[in-house]
Amino acid sequence: MPDTDPSPGARDTPGSASADVRVLVADDQLLLRRSLSLLIDAAPGVAVVGQAGAGREAVALTRLLDPDVVLMDIRMPDGDGIEATRTITSASGGTRTRVVVLSMFELDEYVHAALRAGASGFLLKDAHPDQLVDAVRRTHAGESLLAPSVLARVVEHFLRGPGAGPARGIDHLTDRETEVLTLVARGLSNTEIAQACTISIRTVKTHIGNLLAKLGARDRAQLVIAAYDSGLVVPP
Repeated sequence: MPDTDPSPGARDTPGSASADVRVLVADDQLLLRRSLSLLIDAAPGVAVVGQAGAGREAVALTRLLDPDVVLMDIRMPDGDGIEATRTITSASGGTRTRVVVLSMFELDEYVHAALRAGASGFLLKDAHPDQLVDAVRRTHAGESLLAPSVLARVVEHFLRGPGAGPARGIDHLTDRETEVLTLVARGLSNTEIAQACTISIRTVKTHIGNLLAKLGARDRAQLVIAAYDSGLVVPP
């Protein structure tokens, strides 16, 4: 059954529907779920439209509410967060919903499993409240949500693992696209890329959109993998 808790964080109201970023919070701990929802609802431009306490419930509510971002706990009953993430991101016909996986531990196995399942980012539960809201906004904007240290380990794992697959060429990219891809792989935000290239943020977004299309990537995390996989950037 979908979460019908009447608390402020579990609603689908006109105010929530009109928010710039609509969020679903999935965590099996009720107190944490409500706390996360309150933090998000207190920030301008973002709103929680639903809460889930189990994996299958998160999938059901995603289909029902069509949120922009799902904050997904890993360890949940009735289908864990990794399974739920994979189901959401592999939905037939595609989905615009992006998933940020939440965890108490920065374990490589969790990060790798989350990205393989299609998550757009990985966030620790002890993150600062401002980081949580920033994570929601950046994920909605298609930006990367992996710290450089974590990202380096993830890239190394993917490139050395048996499932890395053949490198996808970047010869068909323009010089500017190659430059932007390099900066994305180094973990720069859109604003930082705009400053480095002396271009507008809108132009950065256009280049990133072109990169996603040309490289067949779903989000920035996959762009980073492509940059390393092609040899454009060398793992530290």
